[in-house]
Amino acid sequence: MTSEEDRAPPQEEEEVKMEDPRSTVNIKVVSSVGEEVFFKIKRSTKLSKLQGAYASKVGKDVGSIRFLYDGERINEDDTPTSLKMDDNDTIDVMVERV
Repeated sequence: MTSEEDRAPPQEEEEVKMEDPRSTVNIKVVSSVGEEVFFKIKRSTKLSKLQGAYASKVGKDVGSIRFLYDGERINEDDTPTSLKMDDNDTIDVMVERV
C-alpha cells in the first residue's frame, strides 16, 4: 500500500537542488591556447574567488587576465547563480595586452 507522498518523483528534488545556492556547479576554465582547468564551486560563490584560484594555479597576476562567460566579461560580484550558469559551463580566459 503506497500513498501519493511516498511516490514523489525524484525530479522535484533535482530541480530544488539546482536552485539551491549551496549546491555546487562544475566550471571549466579554458585559456586562449586551449588549456583547461576545472573547478567545483558553490552556486553562491563569487567568481572573483575562482579567478584568484585560477591565476595562482597558472602563475599569473589576476589583474593581467580577463574572464569571459558567453562573451561577456565577468564582474567581481558575479556568481554562477547570477549568470545562470549550468553544470559544466565554460569560462574563457584572455591575457590582457598592454
